[in-house]
Amino acid sequence: MPLISLRDLKKTYKPGDNIVQALAGVSLDIAAGEFVAITGSSGSGKSTLMHILGCLDQPTEGRYLLDGRDVSTLPHGELAAIRNKQIGFVFQGFNLLPRTTAVENVEVPLLYARPVVPAAQRRERAMKALAAVGLADRFDHHPNQLSGGQQQRVAIARALVNEPSLILADEPTGNLDTKTSVEVMRILQDLREKNAITIVLITHEPDIAAYSSRIIAMRDGIITSDRGNDARTDDAEARVAMA
Repeated sequence: MPLISLRDLKKTYKPGDNIVQALAGVSLDIAAGEFVAITGSSGSGKSTLMHILGCLDQPTEGRYLLDGRDVSTLPHGELAAIRNKQIGFVFQGFNLLPRTTAVENVEVPLLYARPVVPAAQRRERAMKALAAVGLADRFDHHPNQLSGGQQQRVAIARALVNEPSLILADEPTGNLDTKTSVEVMRILQDLREKNAITIVLITHEPDIAAYSSRIIAMRDGIITSDRGNDARTDDAEARVAMA
C-alpha cells in the first residue's frame, strides 16, 4: 500500500465571479521512503497540491488516502491531529519563533501532541532532533544568532520531532545561498536514507529537484511527466554550483 494515494484530485477556487481550477485531475501514488520532487512554474498547481498533501486544504473532488486512510473529507479537528503527528513541514521562510531558543522552537509541535508529552521528554526529543541535523551545540541560540542555513536546520529538526512518516518541504532552499542549499539538501537525503522518511519537495529549481529520487512535473493543474531520477548526488551538486 502506498503512503500517499491520490485519485482524480481536483481543486476549484471561486474568487468573485471567476472560477479557477488549480488542480484538474491528479492521480498519483508515492511509496513510503520515497524522495519525490514536484516541480512547475508559478500557477502550475504544485503549491495547491502540497497544501492538500499536508492536510492544510481539501480537494473539491477526488480522493486522498494517507497511509490507507481517506483524509479527503475529514473534519478540521482530525486533520489538525494528522498534521501534528504524521506530517512534518519545512518552509522557505523558516517560520521560527524569534524570542525562543532553537531547542524551544523544535519543542513546539510536542506542545500540541496528545497524549501530553512531559517536559523532560519534550526536551530529550528536541535535542535528539537537533543532533540529527548537526545543531546540538546551538540548542540555546535564538534565531537571530543563527545563519540562514542553521535556521533551516532548526526548522527541519522541528519537522522531525514528532517522528512523522511524511515531510513536506516547500522551497526549502529558496532563501539560501548555493553552498547552504547543498548542505540542506544533503541533510534531507541523509534523513530519508537513515530513517526511511518519505519526503515530498516542492521546488521550481531543476537543480534542487535533482537531489530527489523521482521528479514529477506539473503544468496547468495536471501532471505532465513523472520519472525516476538516477542522477548522482555529486552531479546534482555540480549543477547547483554552476547555477
